[in-house]
Parts: sequence; C-alpha cells; structure tokens
Amino acid sequence: MLKQNLQLKLSQKLSPQQIQLMKLIQLPTQAFEQRLKEELIENPALETGKEDTVEADEFSNEEYDDYDNERIDTEDINIDEYLSDDETPDYKLQANNYSRDDEDYEIPIIASVSFHQDLINQLNTFILNDFEGSIAEFLVGSIDDMGYIRREIQDIVDDLAFTQGIYTDEATVEKVLHIIHELEPAGVGARNLQECLLLQLRHKTPSEAVDLAKDIIENQFEAFTKKHYDKMLQKYGITQSQLRKAIDEIEKLNPKPGGAFAGNSKAVEHVVPDFAIKIVEGDLELTLNGRNAPELHISKDYQEMLQTYKEVAEKPSNSQRDAVQFIKQKLDGAKWFIEAIKQRQETLYVTMNAIMEYQREYFLDGDETKLKPMILKDIADLIGLDISTISRVANSKYVETPYGTKLIKTFFSEAMMNDQGEEVSTIEIKKILQNIIADEDKQKPYPDDKLADLLKEKGYPIARRTIAKYREQLDIPVARMRKKI
Repeated sequence: MLKQNLQLKLSQKLSPQQIQLMKLIQLPTQAFEQRLKEELIENPALETGKEDTVEADEFSNEEYDDYDNERIDTEDINIDEYLSDDETPDYKLQANNYSRDDEDYEIPIIASVSFHQDLINQLNTFILNDFEGSIAEFLVGSIDDMGYIRREIQDIVDDLAFTQGIYTDEATVEKVLHIIHELEPAGVGARNLQECLLLQLRHKTPSEAVDLAKDIIENQFEAFTKKHYDKMLQKYGITQSQLRKAIDEIEKLNPKPGGAFAGNSKAVEHVVPDFAIKIVEGDLELTLNGRNAPELHISKDYQEMLQTYKEVAEKPSNSQRDAVQFIKQKLDGAKWFIEAIKQRQETLYVTMNAIMEYQREYFLDGDETKLKPMILKDIADLIGLDISTISRVANSKYVETPYGTKLIKTFFSEAMMNDQGEEVSTIEIKKILQNIIADEDKQKPYPDDKLADLLKEKGYPIARRTIAKYREQLDIPVARMRKKI
C-alpha cells in the first residue's frame, strides 16, 4: 500500500493529503516534533498515550525485513456510520485544514542579549556627552553581524543628519569611531579586513613577532594576501623563521569578530540524527530515532460524542449538524495524521535501509574510498518509490554512524571511469585528491595540472578543469594560497 501511495509521478496532480504527506517525510526530527505539537494543539481528537497507540520503539532490521509487513492498526473510524449522507465534504481533502507551509520550520530562539545590545552596554562604561553618545549608538547600529561597518563615513554623516537630526562632520564621526574600536571583541567596527586585523594586533601584547605582524598588515597587506613571502623576506631583511612567527600571529586573528560573540541572537543549530547505524557482531544494524515514532491514538471522547449525536438526533438541528460536522472533521484529521506518521516512519526506514545496504562496505569500515557511485534513481528503483521521495529523505536527514554524524545526501555521487574501465564514485576521487593535497610540500604546493598528472598516475584520468571544480567543492584554495613558509 505504501508503495502505491508514494509512487507519485511528476505528471500526476498530487492531492492536498499527498502534498502534506510529502512535507511530513521531508521534515527532519526536530521540525517533525514541532509539527506534531502543533497538530496536537489544533486537533483535540488526536491524543498522545499508550492506548491504541503507534508503537514508539525504534524500528529495527528484523521488524522490516519484509517491506510489506502488516501495518499497525489504528482506532477504527467507520466513516460510513457518520450521520450525514452528504457527498464527501471538502475538509476530507484538506489534511485537517492544515495550510501552513511545513518546510520552513525553525527551532525556537532562546532570548538572550544580542550582539548589538552588548556593544551598547559596553558603551555605557565610557564617558561620553549626549552628542557623542548618540553618534556612538548610531555607529553600533551600523555594525553588521560579522562586526564590520561597511559604509563610508560621509554616508554616515548624511544619515545622521537626515534620520536623526544630528549635524556633525567626518572628523567627529571618526573620533567616535575610535571609541567603538575599543569595544570587545577586538576588531569590531572595522571598515575592512585590513583594519579589522590591525585593530586586533594593537590589542596584543607587543613583541617582535606582533610588531612585525602589524607592519606587514599596515604596509604589506597586498603582498601578504597574495602570499608573496619572498618579497616580504627581501623587504624586511628577516629570516624565514621570523616571518613565520609573524604570520602565525596573524593567523590567530578572527576575520569575523562579530561571529564570535557568544551572546549572538542567532540560535546555535544542533544536529539531531534521524537514524543510527551500528556495527553489531560484524553486521550493520539500522534504527530510526524514536522521536519520529510518537505514541498517538484517537480520542474516545470524540468518538463517544459522535455516537451520542447519532443516537439522539433523528432529525438534527442546524447546530447539531454543525457539531457533527466539526467532530467528523477532527476525527477524520486525527486518523489521517496517525496513518501519515506511520507512512512517514516506513518511508524513512526503508529508504535509509536501502542506502545502508547499497553502501555496506563503507558503513562497515568507514573508508570513504569505498563509497560506490549512487544516484537517487538507484535507491528509488530498489524500493519502488519516486525519486522525489528519496530526495526528500536524503536532503534534510542525518544518520549517526561509527564514523560521525553524516548528512545522508553526501552518500550520493556520480560515477566516473578509471583507467581499468571500472566505475568509481566521485567521492572516492575527491578523497584521493584531498589526501594528495594534505601530503604535499606546503612550500611548493601542487598546481591543478600537476594534481591531474598525479591522479592519472593513480589510475584516475581527470581533466585539469575537473580538478579545479573538485578542489573548489572541497573548499581547497589554489596552489598559491596554500603556500606556507
């Protein structure tokens, strides 16, 4: 039944209930829990508890060896016994009238002192007159989340006049900006990266390395960013060891001081694995996070109310018919939601189980070079579901493995041919490329054409432009930017 329900082709027009089911499948564990809470609040006919429940134990391989196992029973609602003889009402097609877009759930944010409020609090420790204080608060409001003021001073002067009625000049704003530069974290209020690094170095205890680092940032910033170390060695007449110590001081600095603020108003995102894969006696064991399998049942009070109306109302009044319609809507919605959750559980489990079996070699020893080429269609064909359904599971779900918690979509990759004519995963090639770069001489890092030659020697004939693409996907800079002294 699940296969039939979810085998949805793009050419078909999905019903509202099918759309809601797809959205449920797409939700990761935390967002699903939030969706469940809202459904329980909205539908009083849906209750939690162990009476007539969906089992909340984690699913295991043994329970799902047969994909078409008998489905868990829910409290039976005999729609045919409803009082109304009307045609199927619209509410049955609207998934409990729930119209909110489920795809954009966010974890609630805990109230805390914001980055900008903390800066204002620090300003209160300085002795400023009302005029200077107003300018200082305006400057703090102009600082972005990374800690920078990315505006020209003249533009700030104009804005102060037009929006605040504060008439001043560039020299005064510059003077107040120097006070902003004394705030923590060091580097806040800088107008560019060079100034940000310089402000942080000025907060450091003076030493030979720190003094040289300040001079490099102030007077040789372009040469430093382009790693023209030979020019700097010649310019300062110093040894490689002295230059290395200065660069070490610079590399300790934070180019985004605002992002380091512990009380930042942005919530810290915690990954909750949707699945767990363990190795038990040499075999793989998959479990679905139990938080995805809540204990739910349909309210007996609502069923009894419906039965009462049926028994006493041979010719129901308009108000009685409205009451019956409301009860039917809630009962129908509760039954649908319980069934949808079961289908979500089964869909998640069979999809991840197929991925685990497809990549069995990797999950047994964690060697990324053993990841096989795998596309969405491979898994869709294995379990008889639509590619879009596999995508919904893979794009937003995490699995806890013996080798760390992984985003499921990272196990998918295209195939390439090696020199033996065998299909290999692009993940395997990227891993080998990563290892080559990790082991290179950082004083003479390999350019892309040399990396292409080295991969070819290992049996992977990859073009230089493909090397560049893979390197960028791995967030590895060009050879010149990997150079160290």
